Amino acid sequence: MKQALRAWYGKIDDYLIGSGFQKSLSEATIYVKKINNDVLIISLYVDDLLVTGSNIQQVGEFKQKMMQVFEMTDIGLMRFFLEMGIMQSKEEIFICQKKYAKEILKKFHIEYCKPTTTPMNQKDKFNKEDGTTRVDEEKFRSLIGCLLYLTATIPDILNATSLLSLFMHCPHEIHIRAAKRILRYIKGTYSFGVKFLKYQELRLHGFSYSDCGGFIDDMKSTSGFCFNLGSIIFSWSSNKQDIVAQFTAEAEFIAATTTVNQALWLQKILCDSHMEEKEATKISIDNQAAIEISHNPVFYGKTKHFNIKLYFLREVQRNGDVKLIYCNSEDQFADLFTKALPVSIFEFLKQMIGVCSS
Repeated sequence: MKQALRAWYGKIDDYLIGSGFQKSLSEATIYVKKINNDVLIISLYVDDLLVTGSNIQQVGEFKQKMMQVFEMTDIGLMRFFLEMGIMQSKEEIFICQKKYAKEILKKFHIEYCKPTTTPMNQKDKFNKEDGTTRVDEEKFRSLIGCLLYLTATIPDILNATSLLSLFMHCPHEIHIRAAKRILRYIKGTYSFGVKFLKYQELRLHGFSYSDCGGFIDDMKSTSGFCFNLGSIIFSWSSNKQDIVAQFTAEAEFIAATTTVNQALWLQKILCDSHMEEKEATKISIDNQAAIEISHNPVFYGKTKHFNIKLYFLREVQRNGDVKLIYCNSEDQFADLFTKALPVSIFEFLKQMIGVCSS
């Protein structure tokens, strides 16, 4: 029945709340239970439950109780989930989509292609009407949808894929060629994924970046951000900005606002998981003007039109929630999510964010 999923969620929600779990206010599928100095965390996805915690015995006891109440099977240590392969050890966790990537290459008949070193050509500029022949929309949408799901563990293709997703309603030959280039890149890196290393001290740190007027059709810019928590990045984004930035600092400021919103949400998730940040989250930006504008209460002529965002960034910094800091352009990890890069820079940033082979 259509109501089955809602009925199931209501049932499991009532049971977990009744068992002493608290549901995260920021993410409705996460439940947390504090037992003395230990924490038990449940992540719910439809009828699948991921269970983790600081005490192995408590995890085992919870599984036994669940199997007494519900018809469930304990499949042990997580090794495969939602097309993602997970390899775990005491020192690291490696997540990749090798099997899914191979299936995509086979589905679009490109499994024997020659690999490329980057997912996107620096010289490629896309617009809605470029004079080339239109291609099959259904096939193009299917390809982009598959690639977007791959970005869950291959963040280095995110910018190229999200850029092409803007043309799913009007794909041309140049767009399908660019999408196939991403497939050729995956051909050489399908065994790559993200590797999370064990760290004693976990501290949230964000990186924010933006190009300026990168879109030909409307001259809007691309915002990119990523966050790490002691080791490798675990949250990343590449999105077209909603408004046209009139100068570089404004584009960076808009990107910083998006990044800070994500930082505040991540802080709430950490707080709900009893991992509250004691210090302001640092956001690295490589534009001094954007940082100065966020601190200076004087409204310059160029900043009158974005005073609402200006007030927001000043407010969260004044409250001690985040802190915008300057970083050199070569250390800006989020650059990977805003534009096509030369091979040397692309490989360096890919290594720095933790994309590697198993």
